[in-house]
Order: sequence, then C-alpha cells, then structure tokens
Amino acid sequence: MNQPILVHATPALLRHKETWLTVLREERRTSANTLEAYERDLRQFLIFLTRHHARPAAMEDLADLRPTDLRAFLAARRREGAGARTLGRGLAGLRSFLRHLERQGLASSAGAKAMRAPKAPKSLPRPLSVADALSVAEDAGALALEPWIAARDTAVLTLLYGCGLRISEALDLAGDALADPQARSMAVTGKGGKARLVPLLPAVHAAVSQYRRLCPYALGADGPLFRGARGGPLRPQIVQRSMQALRGALGLPETATPHALRHSFATHLLAAGGDLRTIQDLLGHASLSTTQGYTAVDAARLLTQYDDAHPRARRRA
Repeated sequence: MNQPILVHATPALLRHKETWLTVLREERRTSANTLEAYERDLRQFLIFLTRHHARPAAMEDLADLRPTDLRAFLAARRREGAGARTLGRGLAGLRSFLRHLERQGLASSAGAKAMRAPKAPKSLPRPLSVADALSVAEDAGALALEPWIAARDTAVLTLLYGCGLRISEALDLAGDALADPQARSMAVTGKGGKARLVPLLPAVHAAVSQYRRLCPYALGADGPLFRGARGGPLRPQIVQRSMQALRGALGLPETATPHALRHSFATHLLAAGGDLRTIQDLLGHASLSTTQGYTAVDAARLLTQYDDAHPRARRRA
C-alpha cells in the first residue's frame, strides 16, 4: 500500500497553484464545486509526479511535461477506479493550470492539448412511470411542516414535471412569473442564455397560485419566485433533500431525483406521440442528438412491456 505523501510539490509550485485557484475563483467566477474538483485533481497529479521522480514535483517537471507522462497518470488513475468522466475533468483542470503557467512563460500546454479525454459512456435518462411522476407532484408537500413550504415544494416539482424545467431554471424564475393564471405559455432562459417557450398546464397554474397565496414573503419582479424558509432564494439542495425524503415515503428508487422529473416529462411526451423536434424545443436542447437519447429510453420501455405482455415472450420465459 502506498504511504501518504505529505510534501507533494516544491513551495514555488504550490504558490503558482494557489495563484491559479485564486484567478479561477475571483476572475473566472468558477463554481466552488469545480474549484474543489480541480484542486483535488491537480494535487493527485503532483503526487503522481512525486512518486514518479522520487522527490517533490517541481516547476521544471511541468515545463518538460510530455504526453507520455499524462498517459501514465491517466492509466494510474484508471487503475485506482476513476471513470471516464473523472479522468476527463482531471485532464481539463490540468490543462487550465498549464495554460495559466504558459501565460507566464513557465510551461507549455501543448502536450496536454494534444491529449484526448477518455470518452465517457452515454448514460440514458431514467424517467419515472406516469403513476410515480403524478404521485411525486401530488404528494410533494406531504412531509413539510409548514403549509406554505408544502405548497412551495409542490409547485417546484410540478414545474419540473409539467414543464420539463431544470431545477436551476425553476429556481431562477422571477417573483412575478406565472402571475397571470390565464397565460398559456412562459418564457424560460436555459443553458447558454438560450430562451424558449414552455406550455403552462392548469395543474402548474394551480400549484403556483396556491404557493403564492400561502407564501409569507412578498413576491415581486425584483426577487425570486421560490423562497427558502428564511425568505432568501430557494437552494437546489433543499429541493433535492425534499425529493429524497419523498422518495423514501413513496418507496421510489434512488433514480427518482428532481432531474428525473424533467426526463419523465420528455419520455412521457414521446410515448404519447410527441415528435422529437417539438420535445427538443420544449427542453431547450441545443442539439437534436441530445433529445434522441429519449428514443432509446422509450424503446427499452416498449421492449420490457413486450416481454411482459406478448404470448410468445411469456412462453419463451
């Protein structure tokens, strides 16, 4: 078993590492989660170099970095159990650090740029059944202690399933969103600032109207629609925790997450005869190939139903 390495880089290299992280945090506005992941990935690479050279990693090691060094690092991480997504993210962080050094004339990022990230397997979305999705929307507030929070949770999860929104899109809605109960659609700004229209079902209006009626905070255009218990913006983690508790109460699998409601929206539309182009527009996908993933999900569902229902399939079993 490898002994833990306490000193994995020279003081000069560690100072450049801290400067890079500061630039990412303060100038690039990189999220805290990404910063944490990048710092961990770079530390693992420096530990790898330390073991490789039998001394703390130094600036000259990065200045003379070759693709073979990077391939050896990725191979070592894969042996430790790292998957393609983790390796790809680690390579992205390392490229960022090398570009930071390159701008100061201290290293070259050419070797890292030439490396291709491991191809991550495409994971298919796991939608809920229609019955389970409806149960989630109807019982979303059953575990909340305060009526207005119960109404809030119901409204958020109803939006995810009824409109196919991402959590971030629902929580970014301004306080005057859905104020008109007669509105048939709503403009939503998604990834990359791309705007789209989503239809508004009566059930969505009813859930949001109930929340508006009970919410103890003023909901105006200058603030968010959905509020936390103390009146601040509702955080995604709160929605995820509410869904986790609801999942246990309803006996749903761990794949029943808030994002699974968006997948369910798309898959149920497809099963009901919706066309891919329309579903692409409703979801705000930039590429049709992303939406096409739902055809595989629906095909898998149909094959399961076939095996369960077809006389020859039953006889073969």
